[in-house]
Amino acid sequence: MTDATLGTVEASRLAVASQWQLMWWAFKRHRAAMVGLWITVLLYIVASVPGFFAINDPSRQNARAGYHPPQAIHFIDTTEDGGWRIRPYFHPSVLKRDPQTLAAVFTPDTSRKVYLSFFGEGYTYTVFGLFETNRHLLAAEGARDALFPLGADRLGRCVWSRMMQGAQISLSVGLVGVLLSLTLGVLLGGVSGYFGGRVDFAVQRVIEFVLSLPSIPIWLALSAAMPHDWPAVLNYFMITLILSLTGWAQLARVVRGRFLSLRTEDFVIAARLDGVSEGRIIFRHMLPSFTSHIIASVTLAIPAMILAETSLSFLGLGLQPPTISWGVLLREAQNIRSIATAPWLFAPGAAVVFAVIALNFLGDGLRDAADPYNK
Repeated sequence: MTDATLGTVEASRLAVASQWQLMWWAFKRHRAAMVGLWITVLLYIVASVPGFFAINDPSRQNARAGYHPPQAIHFIDTTEDGGWRIRPYFHPSVLKRDPQTLAAVFTPDTSRKVYLSFFGEGYTYTVFGLFETNRHLLAAEGARDALFPLGADRLGRCVWSRMMQGAQISLSVGLVGVLLSLTLGVLLGGVSGYFGGRVDFAVQRVIEFVLSLPSIPIWLALSAAMPHDWPAVLNYFMITLILSLTGWAQLARVVRGRFLSLRTEDFVIAARLDGVSEGRIIFRHMLPSFTSHIIASVTLAIPAMILAETSLSFLGLGLQPPTISWGVLLREAQNIRSIATAPWLFAPGAAVVFAVIALNFLGDGLRDAADPYNK
């Protein structure tokens, strides 16, 4: 085909493409956004079944493994005849005491190998609250020696397994909080922009009041007011609600501006003259015209929710143990001993950074793809 023919085919394809197809084609050209998409999908797969990716029971304590350093996993094993094979294993550690400081010293026992099996059996966990299983992506063969890929905390709990479990809470708080903010923002912003007049005046004053509130002090005050003896589920719900109550105003203002510009469009006037109900005009005709912009805004708001939950939990005003989140895990790294002798306790912080960067890449790509003037 000549260049002119290819150009004609491309123009024909664009002419008949839907808005979502055009958005997807523009999104695929954004390489960082595609990387962010795959990382985000992987993170939420881990968050949906954290027990499968964990190696040890996240709540299991081991007094002899306090501040155990990370252990290396070897994938190539040598055979007795001098050959090699791909079979993961690790060397178990031997606990000794420094004769001068009496500090615990963990030395790998190179004379022993503990083999690991893919999809092996380990501790039992629940999947989606529906059924129990003991299958794990990677499991040690035998329950005698435990593997700590990212070390252990002061109580001998596996940091890797607790990070996997914490992903479920931290990532779901951001998702659920944004969904609540989306509901409030679209509802109040849509009503304000569509009806105008006194309704618009009243809603805008509420939005301005919410935007004038300093977010961090409000989060701290509301979190500190919650009783610490509440069950974990109620505590989780209240933290999500607190984050949502101050996150809807910006979205509401954007939705209101879009509704003000769309309510005088020909298709909206035609629908009103045909006797279509107000609710159908809003949800069937006006909202779908800028759904892509809402999706981009929501995607960019999720990292802010994750950082807010992590900050509150890190300060001791958010989720409380035994609930496991990335912010709760970072509280273990608040003392000098952790900084000096157990830097691996900062691994949940790296997970937060990794997730936030991936979600920001994804949100930037969606925003650019949804912009009709950025093609």
